[in-house]
Formats: sequence, structure tokens, C-alpha cells
Amino acid sequence: MAVIPKILVFAGSVRSGAFSGKTADVAQKELAMQGAEVTRISLADYPLPILDEDLEKEKGIPENAMTLGRLIAAHDGLLIATPEYNGSIPPLLKNSIDWVSRVRKDGNRSFRPLVGKVAGLCSSSKGNFAGIRCINHLRAVLVRCQMEVVTPECSVPEGGNAFDEAGNFRDERLRKSMEHLCRTLIETSRLLSTRIEA
Repeated sequence: MAVIPKILVFAGSVRSGAFSGKTADVAQKELAMQGAEVTRISLADYPLPILDEDLEKEKGIPENAMTLGRLIAAHDGLLIATPEYNGSIPPLLKNSIDWVSRVRKDGNRSFRPLVGKVAGLCSSSKGNFAGIRCINHLRAVLVRCQMEVVTPECSVPEGGNAFDEAGNFRDERLRKSMEHLCRTLIETSRLLSTRIEA
């Protein structure tokens, strides 16, 4: 019997009504429908200072970065839905990734929560470009963190019109894109799992 993969889902924006949050909602439903065990979090619950190596030297890794790292480690894969700010990654998301990438130890054991972890990516914007500039930057950052980023992605244009009253995609191509991304993420997460049980 195949292991049920655990997938962590979050958006790169915590703004009320954010298109990335709505995209993460769609992903959460699709992953669950395909048989994954899904955990949905908000980065608003894990506030972090701006990355500062002097601060890290003085006080160590912030507890919220450790908590995020442990959460990521306890899942087989993660799905990130990102907005696009000035053609690139929003600061909240980038800062969270940067802090977790600084984690090296948990107690006395070596601990690198991002290394080898499987990720799937979504993007969104209010315009026609659908956040594709950001998603390419995010992919490059995560690969640099030694993560395994799956090739399929789901980019949502015209976010203000992309969702129906039930929060689902109106466009059939977007539905198929999300279905393909989630299927690939589940299969790859199952295959390459580095999950550390909490």
C-alpha cells in the first residue's frame, strides 16, 4: 500500500483576499482530492525579523524559523503559492525562506529542513503575466537551497476574475494545470521523501 504523502501548503502573501491565498486554497483542495494529507499554514503565524547575520550571531536562529523548519521537515513536500512584487519574490516569502535556510542544527543533531525537500510552485497576479517572473525567481532560489522543485507549475492571470463564488478556478486550463502540478508533487514527494517524524 502506497504511503500517503504529507504536503505543507502556504501562500507568500497574508493580505486579506490575496490571489495567492485563493490559489493556495485551490491547491489544498486538489491535493486532498488526490489523496494527500494536507497541512495549511499562514506565514502571518510565524513572524520573523528581517534576516540579519549580526542578530543571528547575537541571538541565534529565531524560534519561528525553527518552528517553520520543523514543520517543513515533518512533511514530504510543500506547495507555495506566491504573488509577484515588482517582478520578483515578495519580501515576506523571501525572508521566511532565507531564515529557514540558515538552520543547521536542532539541538545536537544536524538539521537542514530545506535540503532535498520537494516543492511545487504556483503564482498569481492581477494582470496577464500571472506572476511568471516571480515564479522563475522563486524556483531559482529554492534550487539554490538544494530543494527538489517539480517542473509543472500553475500560474494564475487576472486574479480578480480567476475564481468563482466557491473559490474554484473558472478556467478549465487552470484546473488542469493545478491537477497536473498536484499529481506530480504527490508522486515526487512520495518517491523522494526526506520526512522527519515530529
